[in-house]
Amino acid sequence: MTATAPRRRARADRHGVAVGLPRWLWIPAGVGFALIALPVVGLIVRADLVRLPELVTSEAALSALELSLRTAATSTLLCLLFGGPLAAVLARSAFPGLTLVRPIVLLPLVLPPVVGGLALLYTLGRTGFAGQVLELWTGFTVPFTTVAVVLAQTFVSMPFLVVSLEGALRTAGERYESVAATLGASPSTVFRRITLPLVLPGLGSGLVLAFARALGEFGATIAFAGSLQGTTRTLPLLVYQEREADVDGAIALSLVLVVVAVVVIAVARPRAAEGLGAR
Repeated sequence: MTATAPRRRARADRHGVAVGLPRWLWIPAGVGFALIALPVVGLIVRADLVRLPELVTSEAALSALELSLRTAATSTLLCLLFGGPLAAVLARSAFPGLTLVRPIVLLPLVLPPVVGGLALLYTLGRTGFAGQVLELWTGFTVPFTTVAVVLAQTFVSMPFLVVSLEGALRTAGERYESVAATLGASPSTVFRRITLPLVLPGLGSGLVLAFARALGEFGATIAFAGSLQGTTRTLPLLVYQEREADVDGAIALSLVLVVVAVVVIAVARPRAAEGLGAR
C-alpha cells in the first residue's frame, strides 16, 4: 500500500495506524447516495434538451433567477449580521433561559416553511402587532413585497449559519483567547484578532448553507410574499407555477436551481474544508 493510499481509503489514528471503515457501511451509504442522486438524474432524463436554452432564457425565467440570487444574497448578509453574533452568544455565554433560547433559534429547521410564512404574515402583516406599528410609523407594509421575500428567506436559513458557526466556536482554541486576554487584550480585540480567524472555515460553511437554503426557499415565501412577477416570484415559485402550465419549463427551471446550488456548494465547501484541515 502506498503512502497516499491510506489517506484516500482510511483514516490514520493518533498512533499512525490506518483505521478503515467496515465494508457493510458501503451498502446503506450507496442507498443514501442513490436517494439523493437518482431524482436529479430523473430530471435530466425527462428534460427537453432541445427546448432547454429557450426555456431557461425566457423573460420570466431570467427575472425569477435574478430575483432569487439578489434576495438570497441579501438574506445571507442578514444571516451574517444577526446570526453570527447570535451563534457567538449561544456558544460562549451562560444566562438564564439559554436552554429555551437555543430551541427557539433552531425552530425553523424543523418547522414547515409555510407555517413560518404564516407566522411572519400575522406578525408583520397589517393585522399583526408589529406590522400595525410599522405601518403607522412609516406607512410601509411588508407582505407581498421583495422585503417580505428576504425576511422569509432569512427566517428559514439563519439557523443553518447559527448551527455551523456555533459548532466552530465551541471547538475553537479558547486557550489562545485566554492568553490574549491575560496579556491585556480587550474582548473585542480578542474576538476580532483571535476568535474570528479560528472560526472562518465554519463561518464560510454556514454562509454557503444559508445561501443555498435561501435560494431554494418556497413555502414561507409564498405564504408571506405571494407570487408577483418581478417582485416576489423567485425561481422556486416559478417552478411551482410552471409545473401545471408547462412541465418542460418547470423541469428546465428546476435544473437551473440544481446547477446553481451545486456550483455554490462545490466552489465554497472545499475551501471551508481546507481551512478546517489547516487548523
